[in-house]
Amino acid sequence: MPDHLQTAVVTGASRGFGRAIAAALVACGTHVIGIARNGQELHAVRGELGPLFTPVAADAVGEALAEEVIRTHRPGLLVLNAGATPHMAPVHEQTWETFSRNWEVDTRHVFAWTGAALRAPLKPGSVVLSMSSGAALGGSPLSGGYASAKAAIRYLRQYGAEESQRAGLGIRFVTLLPNMTPVGGVGDAGVTGYAARAGVAREAFVEGRQPILTLEQIGKAVVELAEAPDSGPEYRVDGAGLNPVD
Repeated sequence: MPDHLQTAVVTGASRGFGRAIAAALVACGTHVIGIARNGQELHAVRGELGPLFTPVAADAVGEALAEEVIRTHRPGLLVLNAGATPHMAPVHEQTWETFSRNWEVDTRHVFAWTGAALRAPLKPGSVVLSMSSGAALGGSPLSGGYASAKAAIRYLRQYGAEESQRAGLGIRFVTLLPNMTPVGGVGDAGVTGYAARAGVAREAFVEGRQPILTLEQIGKAVVELAEAPDSGPEYRVDGAGLNPVD
């Protein structure tokens, strides 16, 4: 196991992508600090994954939390996965509060942890892997500010990488852009909304998007990118696997 995979932090670790990522890392022998707001769900993950999973019930958007966790646990990998389920409605049926929901959670927490990683700083060879979305490339007209919030995460990766290089920190910044899938909470809402918009049954909509991205593929992709020191900066992942973003 690479040294930087001895300890990892996974935000949004109580369910969906985060839970799958935590499970994949624990299977590799990594000690995972799992962060989410729901302590009961986190402790259920602990019961499933065992002592290599340490639950931290907290809101991942806080800069003070990011700095405290990094200082206490000295992780070599940050997986910034926390996010809100967007309000599914066309733009004229959104309020600013619903439209900006993902800016206040997804983007804000990546901003907080990116800054904390650079200030600490993480050890050379460490990895900051942020979860964006395929929607950042193609848009998502039914999910308010979700696509733009995920696009901002791509820029934060770029900015973090530039500052790491300028300061000679040796921290690697990577962004993963998953395709929409019904197996995650956000994707499940998206599939339901876009199937209705297209006027087709949910099952038919899902069938038309085969092969479907699975939770196991998400976990495998994160481990693969975290282990590879020569990986590129951005990757899409769908049911067919990983592909660099051109």
